[in-house]
Amino acid sequence: MCGIVGIVGKSDVNLQLYDALTMLQHRGQDAAGIMTCHQGRIAQQKANGLVRDVFRSRHMQRLVGNMGIGHVRYPTAGSSGPALAQPFYVNSPYGIGLAHNGNLTNTHEISEHLYRTDLRHVNTDSDSEILLNVFAHELQLLKKLIPTAADVFQAVREVHRRVRGGYAAVALVADYGIVAFRDPYGIRPLVYGAKETHEGRQYMVASESVALDVLGYTLIRDVAPGEALFITSDGQLHSMQCADNPQLRPCIFEHVYFARPDSIMDGVSVYKARLRQGEKLAAKIMRERPDHDIHVVIPIPDSSRVAGQTVAQNLGVKFREGLVKNRYIGRTFIMPGQQQRKKSVRQKLNPIQLEFKGKNVLLVDDSIVRGTTCQQIIQMARDAGAAKVYFASASPVVKYPNVYGIDMPSACELIGHGRSVDDISEEIGADWLIYQDLEDLLDASREGNPTVKDFDCSVFDGQYITGDVDKQYLDALDAARNDKVKASSVVDPDENALIGIHNENDVANLA
Repeated sequence: MCGIVGIVGKSDVNLQLYDALTMLQHRGQDAAGIMTCHQGRIAQQKANGLVRDVFRSRHMQRLVGNMGIGHVRYPTAGSSGPALAQPFYVNSPYGIGLAHNGNLTNTHEISEHLYRTDLRHVNTDSDSEILLNVFAHELQLLKKLIPTAADVFQAVREVHRRVRGGYAAVALVADYGIVAFRDPYGIRPLVYGAKETHEGRQYMVASESVALDVLGYTLIRDVAPGEALFITSDGQLHSMQCADNPQLRPCIFEHVYFARPDSIMDGVSVYKARLRQGEKLAAKIMRERPDHDIHVVIPIPDSSRVAGQTVAQNLGVKFREGLVKNRYIGRTFIMPGQQQRKKSVRQKLNPIQLEFKGKNVLLVDDSIVRGTTCQQIIQMARDAGAAKVYFASASPVVKYPNVYGIDMPSACELIGHGRSVDDISEEIGADWLIYQDLEDLLDASREGNPTVKDFDCSVFDGQYITGDVDKQYLDALDAARNDKVKASSVVDPDENALIGIHNENDVANLA
């Protein structure tokens, strides 16, 4: 899962891009990058680290131009390292940079075709670089000195025909404009909006609407599945449906965990969806545990707080913030390596003993993926004096790997794979455990926008909507991206500094 943004303004957009990326930082903490264009010259800065650490005043001074794109990275396909920071760049045709959120499912097939037929070199194992090269190749085939909107849409149409998987992308075409497109199922989110200034109308595209809100842009709508936008450098907006049979099937896990609660995705308020998740979870608790002896509901911060509040309200018990979060520790779910996740949980959360001592506590979390976090938190609750510790998940059992951009690559690393609820409860050390029903989770989101008929629920039901994921694919994914592989590919921290130096001295102007 990553965060992307693109802006076409009337003056320098570097500071707006920086602010937008800070609002999308929750979507990726591995690397960050910005690319801008001024009078046909491209400048970029990217490196491993948080947004605040990657960009300095000297970088912002050279990131000039009225249009640009940005990216915050969370590693899925490809290992973690400075060479994989985005945006990626190719100089032909025109000079194109691209930032991508998602994961392609036919990467190997496309990579072979790019090399043998398109004669294009891909320098990393990132599927984002492959996506860029496919788009660039299709645009180059049109052999136009000055690309029109129709040319851009034709190239995106061919991208949809060649590429499978979940993807939302923004691309900067030097001197001409910014392109944004979304996969034919709309698995990964993408919205756009506008802002009126005394200089004229400005446009912004981003992964989440919260980035638009903070910068004063008015949300226009989501980019439709299969749709492409082309915003010219002088601020003209063009849009077209470029997929043959688009179907809206957004990722339900965005509403569960990834998105900020103040975002709106496909017409659904994430905050309201999480409120309804809590209501439905409380109703299930009352059905299965009508004589419960819960004294207090405590959420595991931050993404389960909203659901936890409505669980407590509907059960008629106290709601307390019993776990204090160290906000300088990253999201443990997106950290590579099981040992690093275990260490980070203890650094990240600390219990308020008064809220636990002698009480029967219901801990509410948004989901249970590997089980690392909840197992340690349950033990922390017992150490703080809790008499009993119950656990509730606002989402169903996570049983299957995700292949569309969420780091759940290996079924054997998922605590819910092949285990019953009782088995999982025993494994994590809870007195009892309850999960949300899948249909209730879907209804919680559908109520926000009834026109969204279905969602990608592959992590819960194993149904992969692109139709190209089989056991052989999942086995290969497991071998390439399990925790043992990640642990062996940790980058030397000193190497992180190299890309900042390299970008500053050698890639300030790429065109």
